[in-house]
Amino acid sequence: MRALISVSDKTGVIDFAKDLEALGVTIISTGGTAKAIADSGVKVVGISDVTGFPECLDGRVKTLHPAVHGGILAMREKPEHMQQIKDLGIETIDIVAINLYPFKQTILKPGVTLPEAIENIDIGGPTMLRSAAKNHKDVVVVCDPADYAAVIDELKKNGTVSYETKYRLALKVFQHTAAYDALISDYLRTQAGYDLPDNLTLTYEKAQDLRYGENPHQKAWYYKEIRSAAGDLVNAKQLHGKELSFNNINDTNAAIEALREFDEPAVVAVKHANPCGIGIAVNLFDAYKKAYDADPVSIFGGIVATNQKVDAKTAEELAKIFLEIIIAPSFDADAFEILSQKKNIRLMELPEISKKNPAALDMKKTAGGLLVQEKDNALFDEADLKVVTKKAPTDEEMKDMIFGMKAVKHIKSNGIVLARNGKTIGMGPGQVNRVGALEIAIRQACEPTQGTVLASDAFFPFDDCVTMAAEAGVTAIIQPGGSVRDEDSIKKCDELGIAMVFTGMRHFRH
Repeated sequence: MRALISVSDKTGVIDFAKDLEALGVTIISTGGTAKAIADSGVKVVGISDVTGFPECLDGRVKTLHPAVHGGILAMREKPEHMQQIKDLGIETIDIVAINLYPFKQTILKPGVTLPEAIENIDIGGPTMLRSAAKNHKDVVVVCDPADYAAVIDELKKNGTVSYETKYRLALKVFQHTAAYDALISDYLRTQAGYDLPDNLTLTYEKAQDLRYGENPHQKAWYYKEIRSAAGDLVNAKQLHGKELSFNNINDTNAAIEALREFDEPAVVAVKHANPCGIGIAVNLFDAYKKAYDADPVSIFGGIVATNQKVDAKTAEELAKIFLEIIIAPSFDADAFEILSQKKNIRLMELPEISKKNPAALDMKKTAGGLLVQEKDNALFDEADLKVVTKKAPTDEEMKDMIFGMKAVKHIKSNGIVLARNGKTIGMGPGQVNRVGALEIAIRQACEPTQGTVLASDAFFPFDDCVTMAAEAGVTAIIQPGGSVRDEDSIKKCDELGIAMVFTGMRHFRH
């Protein structure tokens, strides 16, 4: 029995080689792996002694040879295969242990150059892995050092490796090489600035198994983009509390996306993926009080995200109610001591929580398909901002309208937000018509709506919302515009003394 071992990650490889040698297996190896194994006292046959050809081109070519691939791919049950390799002087290779050049680790290094990345694209390794995986009935293939022990255990007990194990290891190889190639193609595409390809292959690494999905009868998993950005939720560190659920992760992501609209101290409270309260202020405590007061009922059992370090004063206020998660750039020692007394709360730290990833894509799975789009990273173009009514908004109204537009952008469409003084007063998310959304925002308002501004994620198709807003005391409205009946809404605003501003940019969120 012969084993070919050639690895970049040398974890466990010496013990693996020693165990194989003790079982009477001949070890074939290449380059640095051969040296490491030989230095440990294990006898090694160099790859050039197998191929009869020297390694060349700085090691780019060493295993791409019939003496290697013939020995791997020969089907033992076919007499003609075995006769052919005998006639050619080729011996079988029964175990292939390969792991690949560290392409992922290379491109994740700061300042890596394109030539450096390209030099870390493995060619011979994937070829040998795929050859062995294809012929897994006869060949044991190992691409993960974590599997060395299982292979040795079966060889010691049975003198062979079971088909079930060989099949599992072959499947692992094809998953591994598919991810490896997908990462290379994605890196090269983004380096050149090309759009998505006609055939899209995505590669993610499992971050964790989840207890269940949105509901207990659904299985769920959490995966991480290999090239995720520092501020992405998947890179947050959990400091305290029980493990995260599917809904926790989804809701926390929604909170972070809304939070990134704000530069000043801000707090976003989320329930069931919709913001239920948003507040901005000159300090974290006041911002939280605004977010809490916006909807003290819905925030219970919700998610709170902030772009400021959590201090003790704010922590004492946060600790007064049950919250699933608090995520922040950091927690001071006193704040952590206060909040960690609550065993069911999750405390998460994400230092770059405010950092947007302009290259991020938004994806939604459909039955048999995948919708992919750029993230909605804009709010409006100032050049398109237009006062369309006789009455212009005051400076304070304009501040509140911009705040309201940042908020309504992150609730489900159709969406309406009533806002005043950097605080959401009422929200109407996810309705099938805009009148219904406004009715909810008014009915659920945390305080009198007189003097609020209204932000809408999309245009008003009729003037009915203007009439209802005026009755509620709204003084200014911001909306994208673009309806064929815009003039009806503008005229109604003029009749009722309301300022209206068009942004020219819609923010549907489905």
